[in-house]
This record gives sequence, C-alpha cells and structure tokens, in this order.
Amino acid sequence: MTKTIRVAILDDHQPIIDGYLYRLSMAPEIKIVGIALFGNDLEPMLAGQAVDVLILDISVPISADNPNPFPVQHAIPQLLERYPDLAILVISMYRQRSLIQSIMETGVSGYILKDDRASIQELVSIIRSLVQGGVHLSQQAYQILIQNMQSGSEPLLAARQIEALALCAAYPDASQSELAKMMKVANSTLRNLLSEAYIRLGVRTRQAAVARARQLGLLQPDLPQIMDSNEL
Repeated sequence: MTKTIRVAILDDHQPIIDGYLYRLSMAPEIKIVGIALFGNDLEPMLAGQAVDVLILDISVPISADNPNPFPVQHAIPQLLERYPDLAILVISMYRQRSLIQSIMETGVSGYILKDDRASIQELVSIIRSLVQGGVHLSQQAYQILIQNMQSGSEPLLAARQIEALALCAAYPDASQSELAKMMKVANSTLRNLLSEAYIRLGVRTRQAAVARARQLGLLQPDLPQIMDSNEL
C-alpha cells in the first residue's frame, strides 16, 4: 500500500493555490491537509495535524491586519526544529541570488521559481522526492547558486559535508533524523549540509550525491560484493 503524503500550503493567492490543488489531485497518495493564507496561520495549521511537505510562498503577509512580509528566515528554522521530518518547498517569484541562498540556508528542501513551468508540471514527482530526503531547485536558481559557489577558491565540499555523505554511504537506509543523531547535530543542520552538498555536486538525491562523491574521489569506492562461499 502506498504511503499517504500529507501536504500543506501557505500562499495568499487563490489562483496559485487552485493550481497546486489541480496538480496534486492527480496523485492519489497525496492528501492536502491544510491551507493558510497568512504567515501567522502557519504554526496553528502545522500543529493541528501531521504534515510531510509544506509548500510555502515567502512573500505572504503576516496577517490580515499586518501586511508586512512574514519573516520566513526567522520562522523556518524554528519550524524545522519543532518538526524535524518536515520538508519545505519554497515556490516564489524572487530570483535574487542572496535571497535564494539565505532561504536555502534556513534548511528548506527546495526552491522553485513560479515561472518554472517544467518544475510546476513535475510537482507531484518533486514532492515524492522531497519526502525521501531529496532536494529540488529550479534550473535557473541552481545556476545562480552554483556560479556563486564556484567563484571562490574553497574546496568543492566542506569536511562536514563529506562526513555527512560518508554516513549516507555507510547507512543508506538510515533516516535523516538517524543520521543527524550520528553526527550529533540538529536535523536542520544535517539538512543544510546535505542540500548544499547536492547543489555543489549537481545532484538532487542522497544516492546520486554519494555516487558523485565517490566518482570525484571524495569518498572511498563502494566495496565489491563478498562472494558466496559456494562460489569459492
């Protein structure tokens, strides 16, 4: 039996919400469990039921009485600390490098531009990937970030990112929470380490990141399968 994926939405534009509902209705395992129009409604919505994936627009107002933008850079780390298994997918019209980078550093699992038709059309498969620990960026957002990362002289991956990938390689079936405990870091910290490693390596999943890191010589090669004793 396919596991239900519970999705909540934070967006203040009804046509956009209707578009998400249409796309996600094509997948029987996806269930919309909440919709919020204002930032102040987000925490009560998440507290009211379990949520696996949150689709979030970073430009929503705080409340009906406060039209200022909801402070997502402050709110997201607190949400991920409280709900460590929550995957947050930002879908936004903003494409400024510094903003995309600051949002990714909060621990979100993806950043899609609202005019990225290819990603919007693949929203169901993207959500399925995020639940499995994947990361997704619009191609343009990816290019903006990777160009900035490659402009410096630092190594491709930091030591802690390599450490995280080494654990992923050693324990491929471990959950993100289990890997975070092994590293003695918060779940959100591990999420940040892995998401930036994925971006730098040009991949979107844990398995692909491990394979790419091995190809680049950043991790030990996979060990050959031990021969069965009957074959000796």
